[in-house]
Amino acid sequence: MFAVRSLKACWLVVLAMMAALPLPAAAAPAIAWGAQPRYAPGFSHFEYANPKAPKGGTVNLDGFGSYDKLNPFTLKGIVADGLTQLMFETLAEGSDDEPASMYGLLAEDMVFAPDELSITFRLNPKARFSNGDPVLAEDVKHSFDTLLGKGAHPRYRQFFADVARAVVLDERTVRFEFKRRNHELHMIIGTQMPVFSRKWGLDAQGKPKPFDKIVQDEPITSGPYRVLKADWGKSISFQRNPAYWGAALAVRAGAYNFDTVVFRYYKDETARLEAFKAGEFDWIAENSAKNWARGHTGRRYGKEIVKVEFRHANAAGMQGFVLNTRRPQFADVRVRQALGLAFDFEWMNRQVFFGQYTRSPSYFTNSDMQATGMPSASELALLEPYRGKLSAEVFGPAVTPAVMDQPTSLRENLRKARALLEAAGWKVAEDGKLRNAKGEAFSFEVLSYSKALERIAVPWVRNLEKLGIEGRMRVTDPALYQKRGDEFDFDVLVNSYSAGQTPGNELVERFTSRAAQEKGSDNLAGIQNEAVDQLIDRLLQSRSREEVVNHARALDRVLRAGYYLVPHFHSANHRVAYWKKLRPPEKLPLYYSAKTWFLKYWWLDPAAATP
Repeated sequence: MFAVRSLKACWLVVLAMMAALPLPAAAAPAIAWGAQPRYAPGFSHFEYANPKAPKGGTVNLDGFGSYDKLNPFTLKGIVADGLTQLMFETLAEGSDDEPASMYGLLAEDMVFAPDELSITFRLNPKARFSNGDPVLAEDVKHSFDTLLGKGAHPRYRQFFADVARAVVLDERTVRFEFKRRNHELHMIIGTQMPVFSRKWGLDAQGKPKPFDKIVQDEPITSGPYRVLKADWGKSISFQRNPAYWGAALAVRAGAYNFDTVVFRYYKDETARLEAFKAGEFDWIAENSAKNWARGHTGRRYGKEIVKVEFRHANAAGMQGFVLNTRRPQFADVRVRQALGLAFDFEWMNRQVFFGQYTRSPSYFTNSDMQATGMPSASELALLEPYRGKLSAEVFGPAVTPAVMDQPTSLRENLRKARALLEAAGWKVAEDGKLRNAKGEAFSFEVLSYSKALERIAVPWVRNLEKLGIEGRMRVTDPALYQKRGDEFDFDVLVNSYSAGQTPGNELVERFTSRAAQEKGSDNLAGIQNEAVDQLIDRLLQSRSREEVVNHARALDRVLRAGYYLVPHFHSANHRVAYWKKLRPPEKLPLYYSAKTWFLKYWWLDPAAATP
């Protein structure tokens, strides 16, 4: 026998015995995939946070459309803005200046098994829910099991498909066991699995309701805010919890500085912009190039309102018109390619977007996962087993969107499009409409929740009319838009596939065959391709960054040659306007979304905020 010198050492021995694994050298307060964590144990704060930021005041923000629920994890309904970020916490916190790292939040220590088939978390004894209860291992297991249950959104069953089970080892220790290796699964469990109390959603008799029936009950969570007031569909207010347990943590230093956060809902883009300029809310991330160039003007700009672009290093991913291949008119890849040839980005960027955008060629745009030129030897080795099953384009130069930078380019591309359509069995009839052998006209609907997208859709539809194709735009409310997307009840809609610095489990929900059959998944295009399925499967089991990159590039080539969407564009900046009473940190993070960064790290200047 040997002596145990500390409680932490004792815990490590117990874990090793229970897991039947070799004893790890030490429990880690931080983990980074493929590298050492940037911040050493005992660090005081993230470099992009201001630990001296003053706390206090009320900030007003915008919501779009409406909301009808406080449960963000079910399929039906629209959740309130801000709720997930402000109220729900995870076992660990990711760093915004590292591509793949996590630092203890609800968990004070983590042990990643040497065989990479499990990860164990030791919970912080100070962690508390908003009702004062301690956060215990049973709550973590309950959260995981609930998210995998039938009452939760089906995406969680896909996202956590490689997790075999969650095991409670003791009151504050929980282990997640994996079915197989997955290069980022331990990171996903740490930073993306929300934890909530077992008492959330109990009925008057203290019995749990079915999870999909927990709709307007305030979540019992461990986050820094609670719901102050919900004016259903119109506004929601959150108040910082004065008893928030994690205020002194390094990962929370300089974070969540507003006493009260209010979201006010607006029905359309015009009303929202005018409300901001009138001072109804304080901060806006502008997605419209037209609004940025022409709408954000007036006497208050430069005096009371700041207008600025913040640089970021985010992988841009892909946004575009998603073509629903479940619809017969989009089943043929030649048809999908032809539709892309009618999209004149260069004209739009000059005439509509004021030169603010760059075309997105890849599902991993602006990252080292983006395929370029001819396949490398490593990529070819991955693709060769599918030769004969895939388009020859996969094995040539990476497919790129059609370019129209010459006066005759559109005409030439439309000629190519017509030839592709004819080869697919679509010909222009005497009435000028494109018809198939059955005489059916080629028509489709572009579904949207915002009229702002007309600036993108209308020029594209106008070009398609020259091919005899009838396209029409339908703008609906956000609730119906979400419902039709979840049920794949659309022809074409706009979707954005964001990309992290290290792709992983999100690819399963977006592109695999099994996700194509699961309502509510992000496989909106209905992609069912053996090569895609297997490349994603192998990517998830990568053992090095190099393997991830090679698999992602091979996958990118296959997806791009499938022409599943008509690519749009991206910007390397976040366009933000805000009233001068607000203050951002001096140092920018590298990888961040604008609103998340704002809610977490901005603050009100006490002097400026005082009337």
